[in-house]
Amino acid sequence: MGTQKKTPAGVMRTEAEIRELAYNLWWSWHPAAQQIFQELSPYVWEESNHNPVEVLQWVAPQELRARLQVPQFHRSVQFVLDDFHAYMGAKRTWMRKHAPSLAGESIAYFSAEFGLHESLRIYSGGLGVLAGDHAKSASDLGLPLCGMSLFYRQGYFQQQINSDGWQQEQYPLYDPARLPITPVLDTKGDRILVPVEIGNDTVTLQAWMVQVGRVPVFLLDTDVPNNDQRYRDLTAHVYGGDNWTRIAQEIVLGIGGVRLLRAMGIKPATFHMNEGHSAFLTLELLREQRAAGKSLDQAEAYVKRHCVFTTHTPVPAGHDRFDQGLFTAVFEAFAQKMGVGTIELMGYGRENVADTAELFTMTVLALKFCRAANGVSELHGHTSQEMWKALYPGVPMNRIPIGHVTNGIHTAGWTTATAHQFWTARLGESWTEHLRDPRFWHAALHPKTVSDEELWALRISLRRELIEFARKRLHEQNLRYGAGDTESLHRVLSPDVLTIGFARRFATYKRAPLFFRDFEWAIRTIVSKEKPVQLLFAGKAHPRDDAGKRFIQEVVNFTHRLDLFGKVVFIEDYDINVARHLVAGADIWLNTPRRPMEASGTSGMKIAIHGGLHLSTMDGWWREAYDEHNGWKVGEDTTASTEQMQDDLDAASLRAVLEQEIIPLFYQRGKDGIPHQWLRRVRHSMATLIPAYNTERMVVEYAEKYYTLPKPRT
Repeated sequence: MGTQKKTPAGVMRTEAEIRELAYNLWWSWHPAAQQIFQELSPYVWEESNHNPVEVLQWVAPQELRARLQVPQFHRSVQFVLDDFHAYMGAKRTWMRKHAPSLAGESIAYFSAEFGLHESLRIYSGGLGVLAGDHAKSASDLGLPLCGMSLFYRQGYFQQQINSDGWQQEQYPLYDPARLPITPVLDTKGDRILVPVEIGNDTVTLQAWMVQVGRVPVFLLDTDVPNNDQRYRDLTAHVYGGDNWTRIAQEIVLGIGGVRLLRAMGIKPATFHMNEGHSAFLTLELLREQRAAGKSLDQAEAYVKRHCVFTTHTPVPAGHDRFDQGLFTAVFEAFAQKMGVGTIELMGYGRENVADTAELFTMTVLALKFCRAANGVSELHGHTSQEMWKALYPGVPMNRIPIGHVTNGIHTAGWTTATAHQFWTARLGESWTEHLRDPRFWHAALHPKTVSDEELWALRISLRRELIEFARKRLHEQNLRYGAGDTESLHRVLSPDVLTIGFARRFATYKRAPLFFRDFEWAIRTIVSKEKPVQLLFAGKAHPRDDAGKRFIQEVVNFTHRLDLFGKVVFIEDYDINVARHLVAGADIWLNTPRRPMEASGTSGMKIAIHGGLHLSTMDGWWREAYDEHNGWKVGEDTTASTEQMQDDLDAASLRAVLEQEIIPLFYQRGKDGIPHQWLRRVRHSMATLIPAYNTERMVVEYAEKYYTLPKPRT
């Protein structure tokens, strides 16, 4: 068969388009696009944590052109590029059809972190992942949204566990030239630089942009040559340093973010504060209005009309608070420009303005200056109403203006390549366009569409992929310790055993060791010859959270016991890549927060598309989603009088549901070796959870309830 020779001009054009694609994270939720870069260099793709920009830096232009001369590869590339260009140029989006009033508007979404992809470590955990998924779904829906965050050159941290089981933090320096980000430039091609005042100093900010489909996310950066070194280091780490670092980072994000948008000519109709870290943007908007000659009342009304706020923290201690000495030190010059005193500014962050001893709270500032506020689950909305009721004296609890929008996940972005291919083969290329349609998923999960044999084969494949991934990571960990024994790793985990996954931030309220509260029961359950169980753990503790580190140490020590070797595993350096493998391969996703301290949680949502089942306390989103047949619950929808009692009750409930329901059902097999009753529950779980708990539904809810700007009063 003959092949048509590619023209040099055609190859050059395709090469340029591949480079454009590498700098748009659209590829991160399209497996066929990722496959292009993986084929170009499988080694660099893995070593760079799946970074296409780094792949292209290691593949010489002449090599890329030669590869593009191969017809099969060129066809694959052209298919992806056609899909990419169709997406970017689409006119018929959800927004155009259902929210045309937002056309021509701009929504600025501020978040201290964005978890967009494992190759871009500018996130620490759930808040950032939620922000990243929000941006991806806003792009899919065609919303005119832009993101605002900080560029952390050393990220959160890379985690290593020493021989004593103690977490060690490493802070590698990331080179912007090797990441899928580009500098923000003006029309002349020069860097856009904006100033912010921190105390009596003026700090210069530059910015980077990461393109997320149709949505740009801007990243502010203080590492500018004319800044003093302490300011150049200000944006080095996610949530790094002391209180001065925290408030200074939040000035950069909130005030600097508004000034960057102005410098780029972007005039948002709505500023969405994702948690209180960015709430200083309200003071900058207030300053602008005062500088334009507006009265204080007029200025405050303007700010409230243009801001919305999402709170994520159900624990009072989790909200950023600053004392008057620190606040005065960093806001003195800013207050002078506004023509007010720092005491007046402090009042905006106090529940009781007259109490000069009260700390300044970022959440209070955000609540005072937003037209709408919400928690991230129904229970969290109620918890937030109770927490901040002092701001609304005389208002009945159920009328306090803090609603809720339950979180979701960007389903396509969390679906592994294996699962994506599985659903595409059975439901067609457009299955991701039906994420919010319950009828589609009920039909898709009918045994005539997907048989039990096919569904169980998918589960076996995903469990096998997780186990091989875990063995590879453990091998790398052992090499660092100088342990050369690779033979024993073949005994780590089994592809035929009920697999429980637990991965999240190791905050103590999440109770990672709860499974082991009755240690003798835990050992009997894990090592059972007839119906064994295996557990995979991953997660980081905050560098200053020694209690969380002790929980990691406790779990790691379990993995070193001879009787538990290979049956309990801890995978280091939890990130989006580790999470994706775990949520895909686990049969059961275990979530044990102490109620009601989990605002929402989203990790358990990610298992549904992969055919896993959720087991959780009645907290966050699971309290709304659980229907007795789509997973299992730990404990009741109540809170005990003491933490000790709560932990005892929940541990007993966990043991009972595993022993009496989950384990027997998993190992109940038909003559064909397939657990048909287990899969029946899997089907129901997928049909009820996939169309409800996704960020497409979530962002639509934000658009309809919060982003539509109210008409001004006449």
